[in-house]
Amino acid sequence: MRKQKITISVIGGSSISARVEDLAESVGRMIGELGCVLVCGGLGGAMEAAALGAKKAGGITIGILPGKDKRDANSHIDIALPTSIGYARNTIVACSADIIVALPGSFGTNSEICYGLVYGRPVIDLGNWNIEGMIDAKNVADAEEKIKKLIKKIHNA
Repeated sequence: MRKQKITISVIGGSSISARVEDLAESVGRMIGELGCVLVCGGLGGAMEAAALGAKKAGGITIGILPGKDKRDANSHIDIALPTSIGYARNTIVACSADIIVALPGSFGTNSEICYGLVYGRPVIDLGNWNIEGMIDAKNVADAEEKIKKLIKKIHNA
């Protein structure tokens, strides 16, 4: 059986600062450069910035949308998957990932972190969440090193 591409969900707020926007774009670029598929909620803020970064690196992006219309996806999403289930889509964003990278956000991001931990997904903390079970990363380079080790584990499993 052929190996599946690694999927990395990037989760974070829809209303973000310029600093978080830059962080999200850098994370997305790193995911694209690693040859992984970026999964996100498909809308604006951290989701859009991460998708932009992935596209700049030649990556593939998937948006798990809360509504029923593909046109709601930001312009950097290659595959828009409408769910019509609102915030309940957060469970899909978390479960569809091999690895999750958590950026600063609010309640929706927090729910995705918790779903990821419940589903046994490695969740990398780039948003100062300090939730038990998360993998702390100091910056994007540190997160990349941790992701590379996780990818090796996944491929050897």
